[in-house]
Amino acid sequence: MATDYYGVLGLARGASDADIKKAYRRLARDLHPDVNPDPEAKERFQEVSRAYQALTDPDKRRVVDLGGDPFDTGPGAGGGSPFGQAGFGGLGDIMDAFFGGAGMGGRGPRSRVREGDDALIRIELDLEQTVFGTTEEITVDTAVLCGTCSGAGTAPGTHPTTCATCSGRGEVQSVQRSFLGQVVSTRPCPTCAGTGQVIPDPCPECGSEGRVRARRTIPVKVPAGVEDGMRIRLTGRGEVGPGGGPAGDLYVEIRERPHEVFTRDGEDLHCRVTLPMTAAALGTTLPLTLLDGEDTDIDVRPGTQPGTVLTLRGKGAPRLRATGRGNLLVHVDVQTPTRLDAEQEKLLRELAVLRGEDRPSSTAGETPGGLFARVRNPFK
Repeated sequence: MATDYYGVLGLARGASDADIKKAYRRLARDLHPDVNPDPEAKERFQEVSRAYQALTDPDKRRVVDLGGDPFDTGPGAGGGSPFGQAGFGGLGDIMDAFFGGAGMGGRGPRSRVREGDDALIRIELDLEQTVFGTTEEITVDTAVLCGTCSGAGTAPGTHPTTCATCSGRGEVQSVQRSFLGQVVSTRPCPTCAGTGQVIPDPCPECGSEGRVRARRTIPVKVPAGVEDGMRIRLTGRGEVGPGGGPAGDLYVEIRERPHEVFTRDGEDLHCRVTLPMTAAALGTTLPLTLLDGEDTDIDVRPGTQPGTVLTLRGKGAPRLRATGRGNLLVHVDVQTPTRLDAEQEKLLRELAVLRGEDRPSSTAGETPGGLFARVRNPFK
């Protein structure tokens, strides 16, 4: 006598697919061997899984509705191991019952339209341009929207058609049998690449991509205060996506050229000046042209020592995300003469005598006799 598979699931004949899955899901929660170790529950779960397999397969259900048993002539007839075909139906059947899809599939077709990638370009700027800002015209070679098909990828007057391989689902299924039973796996359709549609007449310009490569010129506004290595983001100016999808972003990376006078440390500028020994001793006014072309005078006080740093406040780089400017730091080097003529040496010696420096105080380990004595006879 044929088994009443509807009765095993507690259903009437003619139950819908949704009712069958709901009944199996409810019974499987209570009877699955991982949940209920009772041997009777194990046998009962085997019967429930066998009924579910019979009623969810269209061909097997047709046999059941005609009063037959679809397992009479197939593998697993007469019961058998719960891990075989007549067992709990394999991982694929359980996933199908609990998640409403075959195996891990059920994602459906994916869109042909996808977002484009970001693009990166580097530009070199002078220090004046990064400090005070500028507008640069840059040339980029990226993917842009196809002007012939406007991203559709089809030849003019044509349209995509439903994929015959997957019937528009975007995925195909395969069934394998293992010691766990029937395993159903899902993968993207190889014909339509998972989109559910094919383009029989591709666009002659882009070949169904919906985008083409093109070279274009873009103005880039460089704000005042940017630094070497910073990136400026231009939203939507990157690569147009497949299928004419939205463009990614374009990043412009700043490379700062070295300056012959000034160096930079964040918002502060630095420069180095060299003074004669006499100017450092007597003091002087030093003319200096700033980075922005402004001429200014620096007061050097008498007695300025080597390594002195003079600060000009507010003469540095503008702050990028704040108001005001940094400082200009002027580093002073004092130049000692390496060659003196007779008159210069005489005057310098007289100055040393007047200042009492012809015999300076000895430091620890210094030979007595004075600095100029040692110069005259260094080996004594």
